[in-house]
Amino acid sequence: MKALFKAWRAGRKLYLNFFNDFSLEQLNKIPSGFSNNLIWNMGHAIITQQKLIYRGSNLPGYVSDALFQKYQSGTKPTEPVAEEEVSELKALLFSLIEKTENDYYAKVFSNYNERVTGIGFHLSCIEDAFECNNFHEGLHLGYMMSIRKLV
Repeated sequence: MKALFKAWRAGRKLYLNFFNDFSLEQLNKIPSGFSNNLIWNMGHAIITQQKLIYRGSNLPGYVSDALFQKYQSGTKPTEPVAEEEVSELKALLFSLIEKTENDYYAKVFSNYNERVTGIGFHLSCIEDAFECNNFHEGLHLGYMMSIRKLV
């Protein structure tokens, strides 16, 4: 698990670069041929982590229902994101890793709801959810790397 948390942090450092290197306008721009933008991909990664790990364990997690509804699977941007929300998402990048890691080692995840995800991952335990999360965040990092060239 230590390696998994290390990899998760490394990926989130790359996400942080997008927050630091792109303007609010660039974060919100949806390039031609895409259905979302940089900020949606980052929000979606944060929400999906909470869904995979916390909701999959019947726990509420640490994000608001409003953020969850806005960035869950099947959504897309409907209006530009304001600077306040960008700041909130940026703060969640690493604070959620810290909370999740602490919860894992405190054995908060005593139950897990077995299922197959929309991307075909069979999740039978919390460790599977962590592995799926890293894979999922890598997919969205790839989308973001494509989008960055067009904004």
